[in-house]
Amino acid sequence: MVPFSRVDPDFAKEQLVLFLREWYMHPNGQLPAYEFAFNDVNPPVHAWACWRVYKLTAPKGQRDRLFLEKVFQKLMINFTWWVNRKDIEGKNIFGGGFLGLDNIGVFDRSQPLPNGGCLEQADGTAWMAFYCATMLVMALELAEGDPAYEDVASKFFEHFVAIAEAMNTLGGSGLWDEIDGFYYDQLNVNGQKIPLRIRSLVGLVPLFTAEVLEDEVIQKLPGFRKRMEWFLRHKKGVQRHISYTETKDETDGKIHTHHLLAIPSRERLERVLRYLLDENEFLSPYGIRSLSRIHRFRPFGLNVAGKEYKVEYVPAESNTDLFGGNSNWRGPIWFPMNFLIVEVLSRYHYYYGDSFKVECPLAPATA
Repeated sequence: MVPFSRVDPDFAKEQLVLFLREWYMHPNGQLPAYEFAFNDVNPPVHAWACWRVYKLTAPKGQRDRLFLEKVFQKLMINFTWWVNRKDIEGKNIFGGGFLGLDNIGVFDRSQPLPNGGCLEQADGTAWMAFYCATMLVMALELAEGDPAYEDVASKFFEHFVAIAEAMNTLGGSGLWDEIDGFYYDQLNVNGQKIPLRIRSLVGLVPLFTAEVLEDEVIQKLPGFRKRMEWFLRHKKGVQRHISYTETKDETDGKIHTHHLLAIPSRERLERVLRYLLDENEFLSPYGIRSLSRIHRFRPFGLNVAGKEYKVEYVPAESNTDLFGGNSNWRGPIWFPMNFLIVEVLSRYHYYYGDSFKVECPLAPATA
C-alpha cells in the first residue's frame, strides 16, 4: 500500500484500515499471517505502512488525522498481543515465529526446536523495537492535537528503551556479539545460550530502528517532555540508546536539538556497516544480500540431538526442502528489506551528518 498510495491514496488507506477491522484481526489482537496458516507471524510492519501512507498522501498540516487515529487504536491492540505472546520470559527479548525470514536460519522457527530450547531472535526483538518507535512517532503526531496521547507516547518511549537495553546488554551483551561485531540469534537451552553465528539479514534488522525526535516537537508536549527528561536523568544506561546532538541552522542561526532513538550505538553501527558494505559479505552489484557471501566458503553448521543442521550461501533456488523448497532467503536480494535499509541510512545521515562516514564499498579482501 505504500507504493499504491501514490496512485490511489484513499484505496491505500482503506486497505490498511480493512486489515485491522474485526473481520481480519483476532479478538486477542493478532493479525493473520497468510491464507494457509493464520497463526504464523510476519514482521510487524503494519504500523510503519500506516505511518508512511499517512505522510505520503498529504503535505504537513493537511494530513488525514482521522485515518491515523483509526489505525493507531487498533495497532495498540496488536502491539499488546505481540508483547504478551512473543516475549517468552518477559525480558523484552522476542521470538517465536516465521517473521518473513523463514529458511534463512538453522531451524524452522515456526515449529518447536528439536532440543526443546527456545530461540531468542535478533530480528524478532529488533522488529518489536521498530514497531515501538513507529508507534511513538505516531503518538507524538496525535498528541499535537490531543494531549491525551502524551501518556501513550511516554509508554512507547519507555518500552523502546527497555527493548534496546535488553538487546544490547541482557546477560552481559544481549544479542550483540562483541567478537564479531554483529547481532545474532541465540539458542537458549536450559539457561545456556549459544550464539548462532550466521551473518544474515537477521543481524541487520536491528539497524532499521532510527527515529529522530526534534526538540521543537518535544517542547510542545510538556507531559511527554517531563517524563522523558525524568527517564533520561534517573534510568542508568539509557544514554546508550538515546543520543543527543545540537545543530545550527545555516539560514536563521538557531540551535536545533535532536534526539536519536536507535538500537546500535554509533560504534556498533559502524561495525555492522563494515559487513553491510563489504562486497565479500552483503553488498552485491544489485543490492544487499539476505545472507553474507562469506558463507559460500564457510557454511554454518550446528549439531543438535544428533542431527546436523547447515546454512550456506545459496543465491538462487533453495537447496533445502524447508517450507516446500520454494522459498529461499539464503542469498537472494529482497527489495522490501533493501528499501528499509536505504530509508534508515538516510535517517542516520540526517542525525549524524557528515561527521559519520564509512568506506563504501569496503575494499575487498582476497578470497
